[in-house]
Amino acid sequence: MERFIIFAALSIPVIIISWRTLFNLRSHGFYRFLSWECILWLFASNYRYWFVDPFSVRQIFSWLFLIVSAYVVIAGVLQLKKRGRSGRDSRQKTLYRFEETSLLVDTGIFKYIRHPLYSSLLFLTWGILLKHITLPLLLISIFSSIFLIITALIDEKECTDYFGEEYRLYMKRTRMFIPCLI
Repeated sequence: MERFIIFAALSIPVIIISWRTLFNLRSHGFYRFLSWECILWLFASNYRYWFVDPFSVRQIFSWLFLIVSAYVVIAGVLQLKKRGRSGRDSRQKTLYRFEETSLLVDTGIFKYIRHPLYSSLLFLTWGILLKHITLPLLLISIFSSIFLIITALIDEKECTDYFGEEYRLYMKRTRMFIPCLI
């Protein structure tokens, strides 16, 4: 019961933030919302295990993933603030201010990966799962990852429509989530 209360309480702000995209299956925000909800369920299920057996290999990897997640999101947000020009002429009303870049950001962490904010959510997902692995939570983590991949693919279509050939060339020289891998 406690898990459901935590999940519901944490879901309220996520629903409020995601309201514009909740019913738009073609928006990257819809799938991002689903991923956020998966992550919240993982957290609500695993928060009790956060510091259990702190020096186990599983916990060490969990903390490494969580630290990488924090680094990647901070680096991505800072680079967007530094280089992205807000005020994109978008016909899409579901974009948030930080997503409305009129300049393709391809420096800093964006020089290596196209989606550092989604990448951070992937690391967060798997970092939380590693706190206490169960089959249902493993499935939730897989769904969260699939939703993030769909989010990135839709986002890339939106960016290609907006930036055109410049974004297609950018896609060829960068990875989606993890430098040198994917």
